[in-house]
Amino acid sequence: MSVREFVVLGTASQVPTRHRNHNGYLLRWDGEGILFDPGEGTQRQMLRAGVAAHDINRICVTHFHGDHSLGLAGVIQRINLDQVPHPVTAHYPASGQKFFDRLRYATAYRETVRLREEPVAGDGALARGSSYTLEARRLSHPVESFGYRISEPDGRRMVPELLARHGIKGPDVGRIQREGRLDGVGLDEVSEHRPGQSFAFVMDTRLCPGVDELARGCDMLVIESTFLDEDERLATDHGHLTAGQAARTARDAGVRHLVLTHFSQRYSDPGAFERQARAAGFEGELTIAEDLVRVPLPKRG
Repeated sequence: MSVREFVVLGTASQVPTRHRNHNGYLLRWDGEGILFDPGEGTQRQMLRAGVAAHDINRICVTHFHGDHSLGLAGVIQRINLDQVPHPVTAHYPASGQKFFDRLRYATAYRETVRLREEPVAGDGALARGSSYTLEARRLSHPVESFGYRISEPDGRRMVPELLARHGIKGPDVGRIQREGRLDGVGLDEVSEHRPGQSFAFVMDTRLCPGVDELARGCDMLVIESTFLDEDERLATDHGHLTAGQAARTARDAGVRHLVLTHFSQRYSDPGAFERQARAAGFEGELTIAEDLVRVPLPKRG
C-alpha cells in the first residue's frame, strides 16, 4: 500500500533550541523519499524519526543559509556509508553551487553512491515521473531561494454503480482502465475524474508571486511562519512570513492542510501561531509542526 506522509525532523529557524532542531523534513511519496532542507543535526533526527538513508531519493534545498543546509555534509556521507542502492538527485539554487560543493566534499570519505546534481536556475518543472511532477518557483529572500511543489497527474476513479450498470466486473475492470473502452463502453461512462494530490514546500520568503503559485489548490502546504503578526515589519525586513500571512495565503489558495514551521526562538508558546492562523480565516486542517511528528497527506478527493 502506498504511503504519503510528511515527516518533520526539525522546526527551528536560525538557531536550534532545547526542543527544536534545525530544519529537516522528509516527504514519503509512495516508494520515494524527498528530503527537504537538511539543517545541522538532520542525520541524528533521521535516526530518532526512523528515517534511513535508503529512504532518500531526492534532496531539495531551498537556499544556502546554514539552518537549511549545514546538514548536507553528514547526510551525503551517510548515504555513501550505507551504500544506498539507488542514485540520489540533489536540487538546489544554481547560484549556490560553491556552497553545495563545499558541503558535499567537506571532509574525506569514500563515494559509493551516484549523487546527481541538478541545480535550479529558474521557475519550472525539474523532474517528471509516473506519479508526480516536481516544480520550483523563485521566492523572495536576501539570498536566492526556491520553493518546491509536487503534483500528481489527475486520474479516473472507478464507480461501482456505473460498472454494475454496464455489466463490467472482474478482469474486465482492469481491461477498460488500460484500454479506455470495452465492448462499446468508454472509460468515462464507468468512472469519474479524480484530481491528483499536490504538496508544496515554502521556506524563507516574503510574500511574493512564487508563494501564491506554489500554494494554489494544494492538498498540503508546508510553509514557514518565523514570526508572529505583531512582528510583521521585522519579518519583511529579514525576508520571512508571519503566521497570519502564511495562513491567509493558504486560505486564499484553497489549501486543505496547512503545516506551519520554522519558528523563531523568541516565541515560547506554539499555540500563538495556531491562534493567529485561525484568526486569519484559515478553516482547513492545521498543524503547528513539532520535531519528529508525522503528518499524513489528506486523502484524495
